[in-house]
Amino acid sequence: MRPLLQVGVSVTRSLHQHHLPRSVGIIGAPFNKGQPRGGVEGGPDHIRAAGLLRRLQEQGCAVKDYGNLSFEDVVQDEPIGCLKGVRSVGGANQRLSEAVQEVKRDGHTSVMLGGDHSLAIGSIHGHFAAVGNLSVVWVDAHADINTALTTSTGNFHGQPMSYLLHELRTYVPALPNFSWVKPCLSAKDLIYIGLRDVDPAESFILKSLGIKVFSMSEVDRLGVAKVMEESCDYLWSRGRKPVHLSFDVDAIDPSVTPATGTPVVGGLTYREGLYINETLCETGRLSAVDLVEVNPLQGRTEDEVRSTVNTAVDLLLACFGRLREGNATRDYQLPIP
Repeated sequence: MRPLLQVGVSVTRSLHQHHLPRSVGIIGAPFNKGQPRGGVEGGPDHIRAAGLLRRLQEQGCAVKDYGNLSFEDVVQDEPIGCLKGVRSVGGANQRLSEAVQEVKRDGHTSVMLGGDHSLAIGSIHGHFAAVGNLSVVWVDAHADINTALTTSTGNFHGQPMSYLLHELRTYVPALPNFSWVKPCLSAKDLIYIGLRDVDPAESFILKSLGIKVFSMSEVDRLGVAKVMEESCDYLWSRGRKPVHLSFDVDAIDPSVTPATGTPVVGGLTYREGLYINETLCETGRLSAVDLVEVNPLQGRTEDEVRSTVNTAVDLLLACFGRLREGNATRDYQLPIP
């Protein structure tokens, strides 16, 4: 019998330079006060139950689960103007910022499982506090860049970016439980992918600040590969900063991820979502990830919930070296006849 051919790590790395050991720190943020629909607080546990930790470990990642954060139940949280849940949102994001800083101090890539997208305030703030200047890739059907003055709903999951951008600092009022928030991101270090439901005021802000946007029209026109090529070229022209990916599951078309609070038809395909995350993984600069707005109560059937949750898991696996053609393992041996 002829000897076995050893397929080892050196061969794997020569084929896939991005498939390197990674250390992942997972934070569950079961928070729903940034929007009106209950159920989104169940996202973290559903994503874990679908096998996220095990599957990350199977593809070679070291994983530490920091568990779910507990958030103060603010009894007296009356609206301030039209803004809803101000004290709850401010307090929860401060807690999350501290947790992300801990994960980064421990040397992991931070993964925040939401919860609603208002949590990006704390996640991005904590990431910046730990590592310094960032590039942010925001994958979403919505721009979430309304200010306290332009929001029509008062829901904070439609406003987080306005609290983070230096250029919008003068539009942010003093609010209870928000004194800790300091703008930490330049508009030139932000890219949107997948937009298709943008308020008029948001559109004006995006154009006025010159923010790089790849709407679904651009994705359709250019193709996702060209979108990611241009995105990376744009980001690296600003310096190779750590990348923060904030991924709202409603970026994916609701035919695939229906169990979410604000679905919008005409979104990214499953394959396009994976390609975005695979490309960011390959850069070697991905330093933190948010996966938000999985809402099991918004699924009409178990299949709709399962499709949404499983897609969320696959999107996260793509951030950490999962290859759709398969991953070679260190100890696999290929018999030769």
